[in-house]
Amino acid sequence: MNKKRDQKVAVVGGGLCGTLLAIRLKQRGFTVAVYEKRPDMRKADISAGRSINLALSNRGLKALELIGLRDKVDQLTIPMKGRMLHDIHGQARLSPYSGRASDYINSISRGDLNSLLYDEAEKSGIPIFFNHSCISTEPDLGHFTFSDGDGNTVHVQADCIFGTDGAGSAVRQSAMERSNWLRFDYSQSFLSHGYKELSIPPSEEESFRIEPRVLHIWPRKEFMMIGLPNPDKTFTITLFLPFEGKNGFHSIASDEDIMEYFKKWFPDAVPHMPQLLQEYRENPTSSLGTIRCYPWKIGKKTCLLGDAAHAIVPFYGQGMNCAFEDVVVLDKIMDSSPANWGAIFEAFQQARKPDADAIADLAIDNFIEMRDKVADPAFMLKRKLELELEKNHEEYFSKYSLVTFREDVPYSTAMQLGREQDRFLLKLAEDKKEVEDFDQIAIMKKVKALYKKYGL
Repeated sequence: MNKKRDQKVAVVGGGLCGTLLAIRLKQRGFTVAVYEKRPDMRKADISAGRSINLALSNRGLKALELIGLRDKVDQLTIPMKGRMLHDIHGQARLSPYSGRASDYINSISRGDLNSLLYDEAEKSGIPIFFNHSCISTEPDLGHFTFSDGDGNTVHVQADCIFGTDGAGSAVRQSAMERSNWLRFDYSQSFLSHGYKELSIPPSEEESFRIEPRVLHIWPRKEFMMIGLPNPDKTFTITLFLPFEGKNGFHSIASDEDIMEYFKKWFPDAVPHMPQLLQEYRENPTSSLGTIRCYPWKIGKKTCLLGDAAHAIVPFYGQGMNCAFEDVVVLDKIMDSSPANWGAIFEAFQQARKPDADAIADLAIDNFIEMRDKVADPAFMLKRKLELELEKNHEEYFSKYSLVTFREDVPYSTAMQLGREQDRFLLKLAEDKKEVEDFDQIAIMKKVKALYKKYGL
């Protein structure tokens, strides 16, 4: 775009996506400011009990490479090679994410990553206005009004506004209020399950209490618990339960209920959770939902990105990665689109909407898989086969690997190809006993035909 330095860009929402976007726009030569409704997390604890630990994978890493932060972020992560599955008897087995040794995902603290992005944004000259809540918008004019932490009204005029203010987006709400002329579609669907964050502290020797380089899962059909490692030797434990029913949150009331429940369903975890009662009582129980909307282009000067446009449930570990990939896609479009924001926003939403819908569907699919299918004999055999195929045939990628490790494959393609591949392999696994029973050469012939069908 011409005269970039004369272009003032406002980013509403200083979470992960918004701050990364601001840094990239600043690198492209724009004058950028960020407005965030929460206080500065580097100075105030604002997330206790509410932030699911993040799994950073290839799509997110590509965005961090784009802004030159990959090396710094690597210092904040713990690689995870697979899922450690804990049965009800306390026995555990490792299920690798991939048959390739080079494939892994990274556990990272949301707060640590956001703080790093804040630091880098401010170093580059981007002002971040904390405690600024958006109260009204004029998306055609590029005018937004905020209330600051002291109750003052702040008016902002910009050439371009990006709404990256999360699932409860005030920018999106403004679009909904204009739905008569904008024809704005919006849907919000909740799972019957919610989540509560707990923790495993370091041992008395200040080391990890359980294996750190894996994602721990306690699958129990109707519900589950997961654990991700942190660099300070703790684990972030997230309990996913239905709200209702005998195994739901509403049925666990007293201290006795809590301890009885965990000893019954998660016996090997209880000895490592000395703060269980306090955390269970004090940490909030939160909902899990999917938000879809369209268009993301609002008026002539405003566009939604990240969770404001497409919030998803966390079970593929792709929420942040998808939001970061939004920035990569937008950046590429800015290289080739006409020099006006309207054209850029239109190209972006048309390119990105199918992929956002696909990962939303996949995230719900993976919730069911993590919760109950991981213990199904046919599914377990299919996973063993997939690991062998990935180990022996470099061109093979499971659906999970297509999503997580192939950042060059759009989510929509990964979903369609992955589902078709899953159906084929699961059917084969239904009448087999061992992984040696499969004809890998014949399978790969079919797989290659599928990949050719999808242009890979």
